[in-house]
Amino acid sequence: MDSEIAKLNQKIQQDSLFLQDLRREIAKVVVGQEELVNGLLVGMIANGHVLVEGVPGLAKTLTVKTMAAAVSAAFQRIQFTPDLLPADIVGTLVFNPKENTFAVRKGPIFANIILADEINRAPAKVQSALLEGMQERQVTISDSTFKLPDLFMVLATQNPIEQEGTYPLPEAQVDRFMLKVNITYPTKQEEAKVLELMARQTLPQAGKAVSVEQILKARQTADLIYVDDKIKNYVLDLVMATRDPENHGLAKIKPWINYGASPRATIFMIQAAKAYAFINGRGYVTPEDIKAVGFDVMRHRLLLTYEAEAENISSEDIIKSLFEAVEVP
Repeated sequence: MDSEIAKLNQKIQQDSLFLQDLRREIAKVVVGQEELVNGLLVGMIANGHVLVEGVPGLAKTLTVKTMAAAVSAAFQRIQFTPDLLPADIVGTLVFNPKENTFAVRKGPIFANIILADEINRAPAKVQSALLEGMQERQVTISDSTFKLPDLFMVLATQNPIEQEGTYPLPEAQVDRFMLKVNITYPTKQEEAKVLELMARQTLPQAGKAVSVEQILKARQTADLIYVDDKIKNYVLDLVMATRDPENHGLAKIKPWINYGASPRATIFMIQAAKAYAFINGRGYVTPEDIKAVGFDVMRHRLLLTYEAEAENISSEDIIKSLFEAVEVP
């Protein structure tokens, strides 16, 4: 086993070299936001979608666009607005009067990287247009089904939903995102760098540094990363504790949870932890990897009660309690 992991470590070192180039190109445009960049990289390697939430002006859209610009892949930005229609995303049938036939016109969802900008600015029926594509990697237009590309990522941004003019994302939609990354204001030193970099007419641009083939190869390598049974049980205990807190010594949080995390939390936590280990050049997953991705995987999967809201308890508080109470292998 040790020799196999050693060989895998060498393969990971080789297959992850492109990440250095990708980080360098992103750093040309984006200052700081390491947590966001790591989340996007984990989602890309783990073949998952990422939801980014933060107040306006924190470079959410800029970071996603910059990462897409550094990858030699088809990129589409969809600006979500209240008047957007599902057909504007997936496509529709167009009538050809000369031939008296209908032809399929594919929508922007057929690109490799999709930026769903301010996804909570559109009503639920529009957000739901992404459901089939995000889960099944296919889109149905009329009576025809079309497969999406092998590299297909939805990177969505949203402002906090309590602001005016927004629509809460349906639970089924939110659960399809592997990660939800919350970002905060930069430090004074970081904002000074932002000022120096961006307060000018000519803004920096990221160059193409990564190919689709490199990303797909990295996914195959990350899939080989070893996960011990103890780590799997650790993840299962964490997720089960959200559904049955009393049996895990967490009776105090039971009144705060309406619904616990879905099975996707279990699957995505292992996949994200593998990707995180890959990014850090390791052929095996550690409990620290689970903790590193745990908040991003679970924060949007816990449906809280009114009591939790009344007591100002957030999903972050509950996840913190989980990690403190569940025994680490």
